[in-house]
Amino acid sequence: MQAEIKGTVMPILEIALAQGEYVVTPHGELAWMTTSIQMSQTTSSGPAGGAGGGLMGGLKRMLGGGGLFLTRYQGPGSITFAAKVPGHIVPVDISAGSTYLVHRHGWLAGTPNITASVAMQQSFRAGWQGGEGFLLQKLDGEGRAWIELSGEVTSYDLPPGQTVLVHPGHIGMFASTVQFQITRVPGITNMFFGGDGFHLVALTGPGRVWLQSMPLVILAHALSHYLDKGGAKDAVAGGAVGGMLGGLLGG
Repeated sequence: MQAEIKGTVMPILEIALAQGEYVVTPHGELAWMTTSIQMSQTTSSGPAGGAGGGLMGGLKRMLGGGGLFLTRYQGPGSITFAAKVPGHIVPVDISAGSTYLVHRHGWLAGTPNITASVAMQQSFRAGWQGGEGFLLQKLDGEGRAWIELSGEVTSYDLPPGQTVLVHPGHIGMFASTVQFQITRVPGITNMFFGGDGFHLVALTGPGRVWLQSMPLVILAHALSHYLDKGGAKDAVAGGAVGGMLGGLLGG
C-alpha cells in the first residue's frame, strides 16, 4: 500500500492498493477511483470477526460520530479521498497501547484493524455544535489513520503537568496520554454558547495535541448571517429582474 497526500488548501489523499489490500472509511469520503477497486459495506475494519466488528462495534462508531457500517475499498487499484473544507490531512500511526482522540468528523480513512468508538460526549444547553454538544471519537488498534483537520493546524508537545485551555471546536486530535476536562468560564454568555456560559477544554500533558484554526461549526455560524441576508436580497433582485423581463417580453 502506498499513500500520498497531495495539494495545499484543499488536499486529497491518494492510496494505491495492491491485490487484496484495502482501506476503510466511516463516511464514504470517496472522490474518485479506478474501476478495478471493489467496494463493500462492513461492520468490521479488519478481517471477518476482527477489529471493531459486529453490531456493538457499529453502535460504538455511531456514538463517536461515524456510521453503523464502514465502507471498504479493496485493490488492486487506486482510490482518492478529498478534504471537505480548506485544511489538512494528517496521518497518524497507531500501535498496540497507543490511542488517539479525534474530533467528531475527523477520521477520514484507515488501514485494516483501525477501530473507532466514542471517547466522550458532553452536552451544553444551547447553541454549541448545532445541539450536538462536544463529542470525541477514539481511534485505536494497529495501523495508520488519516485525519481531516480544518484550517491551519498547529501541534504542541505538552510536557507532564502543562495545561492549555482550548475552545472545544479548535480541538483537532490529541494522544490518549493527554488528560482533558471540560471547564466553564462563568459570566460570559452570548447567542452562540447560550445560558451555559463559555466552555473551554483543559488539555494537560504529557502528550501531543493538534489544534485546528477553522472548526466547521464556527465557520457555519459565521456564514449563517450572510447566507440568510444574501438569500433575501437574491430573492428581491430576482423578482425585480423577472418583472422587468416580463414587461419587456409582454410589450
